[in-house]
Amino acid sequence: MNPLTALLKRLFHRRVVLIAALLLLSIAALALIFPLLSDVDPNAIAVLDRLRAPSAAHWAGTDELGRDLAMRIVWGGRYSILIGVATACLSVIAGTVLGLLAGFFRRLDAPIMRVVDAMMSFPDILLGISLVSILGASLWNVVLALVIVYTPRVARVVRASTLVIRELLFVDAARAIGVGTPRILYAHILPNLMSPVLVQLTFIFAYAILAEAGLSFLGVGVPPEIPTWGTMIASSLQYADQAFWTIVFPGVAIILTALCLQIVGDGVRDLLDPKLRETT
Repeated sequence: MNPLTALLKRLFHRRVVLIAALLLLSIAALALIFPLLSDVDPNAIAVLDRLRAPSAAHWAGTDELGRDLAMRIVWGGRYSILIGVATACLSVIAGTVLGLLAGFFRRLDAPIMRVVDAMMSFPDILLGISLVSILGASLWNVVLALVIVYTPRVARVVRASTLVIRELLFVDAARAIGVGTPRILYAHILPNLMSPVLVQLTFIFAYAILAEAGLSFLGVGVPPEIPTWGTMIASSLQYADQAFWTIVFPGVAIILTALCLQIVGDGVRDLLDPKLRETT
């Protein structure tokens, strides 16, 4: 059997993981491809059509300015997914560097981990609100704030794994034959960190989408003119009693995406952890 086929078979041996992965691919494809094929402007205002219920003309109804909600949800997916991907990738890179340094070099362990512990003592949403308030409301400032929030999570996981790996025999053997420290970190320790790092990547992706929605809902996230799922819910809150669909559909998009990411993350963890693989 082809190694890739065998890998995918093990990953998707649970049907729920396969369904979640297919839903994620569908959401990503809609967000990235559909706006390129459609000539509908998601920001086109039509006051006469404001707060229209879902119909054949507007599948998800319209918002308070008469804008097509379905198209705005699709467009908003581009920004929400961008924030999730950027936050997850940058957090993993920064957290891996900090975790490697803290776990491999004993003198750096205490100062790095005290800063990490101090940052993790604050609730995620509270720290995010504080950072965005300081940096200012913009898409990339939200990404930067979320990277600062989630980097300590990755750093702790990487440090714990590095503390174990650096004591293994193959690392001692590399030292004995004169392999330099950068080479040991890059060629011997980093590849063995891929399992926990990949799992953290999927989870932080989901956390970032939820956090962005929370920040935007509280009015300290992405500016209202950028149609993320969070800003759509925030701008429609006052009309919830007369047009519930303006909140329900963006909320469903957030929940569905985050849930699918969590399920796929569990599948990746089961695939990469030998102990879990033996019990399933």
